[in-house]
Amino acid sequence: MTDGEITSLLAMLKVDLGIHNTTAYDTRLTQILNSAHDLIVTEGASTLSASDPEDAQLIVMYAAHIWRRRDTQDGMPRMLRWALNNRIMKEKANG
Repeated sequence: MTDGEITSLLAMLKVDLGIHNTTAYDTRLTQILNSAHDLIVTEGASTLSASDPEDAQLIVMYAAHIWRRRDTQDGMPRMLRWALNNRIMKEKANG
């Protein structure tokens, strides 16, 4: 991901998490965004692009899940699993 893409994703993630008025977590959240991207690619979405709006939203949703589960250890929400599966199937259908 480019620096511009990361900046955009970081802004979206911070709004999602409700921490958009601080930069205290930026380094950690950037690491989580990169991890989320890599985990999605590992799942099978090898053409994932942070510049695509749908892919960007998926990365942010996954990163938000990673951030939130650090306290609860909850499993992946069904809507996130559904979105991830749809993204992977879309790629497989096109390729």
